[in-house]
Amino acid sequence: MLVTVTGFGSVWRWRQRKAVNHTYRLSGAAYFNTTGVDVSGSTRQRPQILGYARFHACGGFDPNHPSRMLNRVFECADPCVWLGQNKLLFKRILAAPDKPDGFLVVVRPELHGFLRVGSANWRSADSWLIAFSECRDQQEAMLLMPAYGWIRSELGRFVLEPVTKRPWLGRLVLACER
Repeated sequence: MLVTVTGFGSVWRWRQRKAVNHTYRLSGAAYFNTTGVDVSGSTRQRPQILGYARFHACGGFDPNHPSRMLNRVFECADPCVWLGQNKLLFKRILAAPDKPDGFLVVVRPELHGFLRVGSANWRSADSWLIAFSECRDQQEAMLLMPAYGWIRSELGRFVLEPVTKRPWLGRLVLACER
C-alpha cells in the first residue's frame, strides 16, 4: 500500500533498539505519531480512539526534519488493529513519487471545524480513523483517506482532492453542497 503524508499529529514518541551495543541502534529507532490536544498549555494525548502511525529511521524517515516528510509517498503495511490500537506502519519512503492508495490526513477544528465523530455520515466509508483526541473544544483526528474520500464537520463537507498533474499530492477542500 502506498500512502502520502499530508500532515502529522501533535504527539511524538520514539523507541531505540534494545541492544545497547548494536552498531545500528539509532538507525533502528521507531517513531510513533498520534493525536493530541492542548491541555493547560501542554500538548497531551486525550484519546477517544487509540491509534498511531509508526515510522522507521531505516526506512528513510528523518525525525530531525519531519516537515521534509510531508507530501512524500511511503510504502506501508495494510492498516490494522494491534493490542486494541489502530496502527499504520510506514516501511520506507519511495525514491520517486507515485500515485498513492491513500493519504495520511490530520484534521483540527481551527482549519476544518468541529467533527461529530461517531455520528451518522461524518466520514466516507472508505476512510479509516486511525486516532482521535478530544478535550472540551479541542480535537485532533488522524485519518487514512483515499482520493475523493470526505469528512463532514460543522463547516461542511471536506473532500480530499489530489492535484491533477501531481497525483501524489492531495488536500482537503471544502465542497459546495447542492
